[in-house]
Amino acid sequence: MNFLKGLYRNRRGAARLAVAVAAASALAACDSSDGTGDGAGSEGGPRVVAASTWEAAFARAAGARDVDVIVPPGINHPPDYDPKPSDIAKVAGADFVLYAPFEGFAPKLKSAVGSKAEMVELQLDNSPNIVRKEVTRLGQEFGTAGQASKWLTSYDAAYATEKRNATAAYAKAGKPPVVAQTFVGWAADLLGADPVRFYGPQPPTAPQVADLASWKPGLILENSAMPRTDALSSIKAARVTVVNFPDQKMDLKSVYRTNTTALTAALTD
Repeated sequence: MNFLKGLYRNRRGAARLAVAVAAASALAACDSSDGTGDGAGSEGGPRVVAASTWEAAFARAAGARDVDVIVPPGINHPPDYDPKPSDIAKVAGADFVLYAPFEGFAPKLKSAVGSKAEMVELQLDNSPNIVRKEVTRLGQEFGTAGQASKWLTSYDAAYATEKRNATAAYAKAGKPPVVAQTFVGWAADLLGADPVRFYGPQPPTAPQVADLASWKPGLILENSAMPRTDALSSIKAARVTVVNFPDQKMDLKSVYRTNTTALTAALTD
């Protein structure tokens, strides 16, 4: 009789344990993401490998938190970077690999990408319409659309502040004619300026310099990521080196603050 009672107690305990395990499993299933909501894949969203800090800043703006970068911050011309084997190795475990078509090493990333990774080509430009489009797209790709939308709200406010400051400085300086390198037109827009001429991406030739000079620019916007040239040094105008790539903090909004400070300083000298 005691043996039967013991067996009954053991069976009842096992049943209770089975119920507890089933409940825990159900809670875990409800708590996990199916890949369609914000933060899908893992805590902080998917694992992203970005070709440079520019793509990385777009990824973080879209809600990604696990972001690694191929080109180290501070490289003068990131598109010409020659990745080391250790750089390429980062790609193997990524969920998404972000790159731009002008980056010469992009084919190496494509050849090393793992079977689960998705290659995403970005249109890299700091113009607000491009930023909004690409951040929204990445938020949908990553499953972090809510975080991307929240960031864009803060971005609109930050951009409005920097544009207000830059346009005020430009107006106070008398709105001098602007010449801009072809990849920094967004900085002219930040000023509220319509460039009289663009140049590049190659260094301007002597006839092109003569044409630029004929417009009598008061402000020249150069590109920090392009090989420096003194071709325009003969033109007497204020010169600002516009920064496209974010620093190691991968903060896109800081790019506008940095350039507004430089533009304002040049216009008030």
